[in-house]
Amino acid sequence: MIELPVIQPESEVQKAPERVKKPSWLKVKLPTGENYRSVRKLVDEHKLHTICESGNCPNMGECWGAGTATFMILGNICTRSCSFCAVATGRPTEYDLDEPRRVAEAIQLMKVKHAVITSVNRDELKDKGAGVWADTIRETKKLNPDTTLETLIPDFKAKWDLLYQVIDEKPEVVSHNMETVERLYRKVRPQAKYERSLEQIKLTKEHGSRTKSGIMLGLGETDEEVFKIMDDLVANGCDVLTLGQYLQPTKMHLDVMEFVHPDKFDMYREEGYKRGFDFVESGPMVRSSYHSERHL
Repeated sequence: MIELPVIQPESEVQKAPERVKKPSWLKVKLPTGENYRSVRKLVDEHKLHTICESGNCPNMGECWGAGTATFMILGNICTRSCSFCAVATGRPTEYDLDEPRRVAEAIQLMKVKHAVITSVNRDELKDKGAGVWADTIRETKKLNPDTTLETLIPDFKAKWDLLYQVIDEKPEVVSHNMETVERLYRKVRPQAKYERSLEQIKLTKEHGSRTKSGIMLGLGETDEEVFKIMDDLVANGCDVLTLGQYLQPTKMHLDVMEFVHPDKFDMYREEGYKRGFDFVESGPMVRSSYHSERHL
């Protein structure tokens, strides 16, 4: 006897979850203008990487149009596989000891008053990239003595002597992003640790640096979890906090669970000030280095 397939009632058929639609308030400025082309040319000619490009930053048009960019050192391949990040993951092949000079010269040519530098994680290196980090800060300050500097640094896998090697060069702001609330860490940052990142911020503050961190919203966190990470950051000496909307870089990355309304970002800003931050940048399009000159 031939068995016929059982047809389920339509109500019992499992449907793929619908994607959350982008709301009208998420508007991105397209790259255009003479300043944008000038920065584009400078980055290409100096063979530099930027987190603006590698991270698919939605503010690239605005920032490059204003003549600023966030330089990314130590290559454009990261040894970690964070499930939110557009930067390529793998075993890096690039290790360029001349990069600090080229970054310093690019900052000089851009004539910016405040520069931001970040990097991929280089966990395969013995010094996790700390030597190139220190050289880049040193070269940038030597060639641009009037330019203030923010460094968005990795956790160096808790090898704190490497952290001190970098912050001993005295950048004006030292940033390390928490990225998300404690409950979501294993899902969002599988090779990072919540307590380790907090400890890094604490040690940086105790060293005398101005400290900064950033988190993304829209990954399924609750208000209470956001308030807790705020309290944890303040307790560990964080001065500046940025909050922005998570945007899925590709279909291979985490889904957006919620597009947080601008009014809620305003609420988080006020809560951040109530909890003791010196400065809070909060909005759907905010990224860690967005308007970073304000965070001095």
